[in-house]
Amino acid sequence: MASPLLFFFFFFFFFLANAAVASPSPSQSPFTEKAALIRYWNRKIPNNLPHPAFLVSKLTPLSASDATTFFNLAASDPSLLSSHLASFCSAAGLLCPTDLTPSLSSHPRDSGFAAYQNSNFTNYGTDSADGLSSFKNYSDGLNVPLDTFRRYGRDSAGHDDKFSFYAPDGNVVTANFTTYGTNTAGGTDEFTAYDESSNVPDLKFNNYAAEGTGREGVFSHYSDNANAGDQSFNSYGKNGNGATSDFISYANNTNVIGSTFGHYGEEGNGVNDTFASYGDNGNVPENNFRSYGDGTNGGVDKFTSYRDQSNVGDSFFTSYEKGGNDGTADFTNYGKSFNPGSDNFKGYGEGSFNDQITFKEYFGDNTSFKAYAKTGVDFKEYHNTSSSSTPTTSAVEKKKKQDLAKRFVEPGKFFRERSLKKGTVMPMPDIRDKMPPRSFLPRSISGKIPLSAASVDGIFRILPDTAMGKAVDSTLADCKRAPSHGETKRCAASAEDMIDFAVAVLGNDIEVRSTANTKGAKGNILVGDVRGVNGGKVTQSVSCHQSLFPYLVYYCHSVPRVRVYVADILAVDTKEKINQGVAICHIDTSDWSPTHGAFVALGPGPGKIEVCHWIFEGDMTWTVADHA
Repeated sequence: MASPLLFFFFFFFFFLANAAVASPSPSQSPFTEKAALIRYWNRKIPNNLPHPAFLVSKLTPLSASDATTFFNLAASDPSLLSSHLASFCSAAGLLCPTDLTPSLSSHPRDSGFAAYQNSNFTNYGTDSADGLSSFKNYSDGLNVPLDTFRRYGRDSAGHDDKFSFYAPDGNVVTANFTTYGTNTAGGTDEFTAYDESSNVPDLKFNNYAAEGTGREGVFSHYSDNANAGDQSFNSYGKNGNGATSDFISYANNTNVIGSTFGHYGEEGNGVNDTFASYGDNGNVPENNFRSYGDGTNGGVDKFTSYRDQSNVGDSFFTSYEKGGNDGTADFTNYGKSFNPGSDNFKGYGEGSFNDQITFKEYFGDNTSFKAYAKTGVDFKEYHNTSSSSTPTTSAVEKKKKQDLAKRFVEPGKFFRERSLKKGTVMPMPDIRDKMPPRSFLPRSISGKIPLSAASVDGIFRILPDTAMGKAVDSTLADCKRAPSHGETKRCAASAEDMIDFAVAVLGNDIEVRSTANTKGAKGNILVGDVRGVNGGKVTQSVSCHQSLFPYLVYYCHSVPRVRVYVADILAVDTKEKINQGVAICHIDTSDWSPTHGAFVALGPGPGKIEVCHWIFEGDMTWTVADHA
């Protein structure tokens, strides 16, 4: 009879042998959570195909002991994870907000903050006189920067502040300038190249420079090239006297940026505001000037080349300049967009006295002037093609509109199937992963965290009304959204969830692919050898796209009637292979929106063409395994 000790050693070595086969590398410990997930993968998909590095790298780095510790906390009460957040985020490779540091209260006459980041400047600079504070290259390229300038510079006189190259290339940026510069006299604020190329900025200038005298604010190249954020200037410059604000090249080339100027400049005296080249070339900008300039005395507002060549977008001027006195507002070359948006002037200038409001070279097809001032409003060369009796659908104008439209879709983002041919030279879009690095949580832990904003914000200490908080809300809304026609979807909060969904849709003989790297992006490429997956047959796939969340969550959905291709990508000049791209071609586009970017770039419309695109870095597509 075999001894218990002999039986133990037999079982132990049998386990190690099987773990070694399942591990992604010989050096991988069989006792980690990552190794456990690999074994789960092999059980669910038993086809012995390699596990691609791009997905293995996203698996949890938790050790077995750490996973047990955090599992026990989550199983007992998920909110207990919050009391161990620093160690949890570090050990699990998560994206967690930075805790706000104590406020920097003391200040010299001249201050430089070039190397600072994630700092608290609440009440900083109170009663300062003269001098300069410079925030140059501040919070450069950070993930989830959190900066607070609340009550900064109150009661100061003649002090200049410069925010040059502030938070460039940031991801999920939150900046709070609430009650900044209250009761100041003189001085200049310069926001030059502020928040440029940031992703999901959330910026607040509420009660900024209220009751100030003669202070100048310059927002030059502010939030250019930003993606999908919100900016609030509520009660900015309220009760100001002789102040000047210039918004030059503000939010140009942005994607889905919302700006709110609520009660901006209200009851000001001699205030001059200029919006030059504001929101040019923007995609679906949303601007709200609610109760802007109410009760002002004198002052000049200029909107020059506002929303020029933008795509769609909406602007609301509700109760704008209402009850003003001797004010001037000029809308010159306003809203000359190629895809018409909408403008709503409700209660505009109503009850004002001696105001002069001019619309010169104003372009608007969907404009509503409701209850606006009956005197002092002059429409010079106001263009409204929808009310014109002259036809505007000539072939030349259509071609011009199409050419302009293509500016809003990155070259190469969508292409026809015929482009996937050896020898084709074509542009490749920017396929780089723009999301911050994070890892999956094991399902044993992620499954204990309720997918609700209250739970996630509480556990990860996400402050309300911040960029990260809004990102969580957006992800959860996508997860709860009903599937579209013919779609099967799931938010995968763990790698196990993703594998289970792919197996449920496609079966257990499947594999996952993504483009190998980002070489060739944002330039022309030469297509080399092309191979159709499963012989190029029309098939079904499961595509998974990252969502912004503290830990990895993927939006996965079934994609019927597609062809998937693997293509060698070569350098145009040397013909050297630099990448291996994975492309998916959607054969049936009949349910797509007519305004989808694919039809803007390619024409002619839903159901009339197939549409192809590359699988971007960070995303992936699952298909039935190709054993050829």
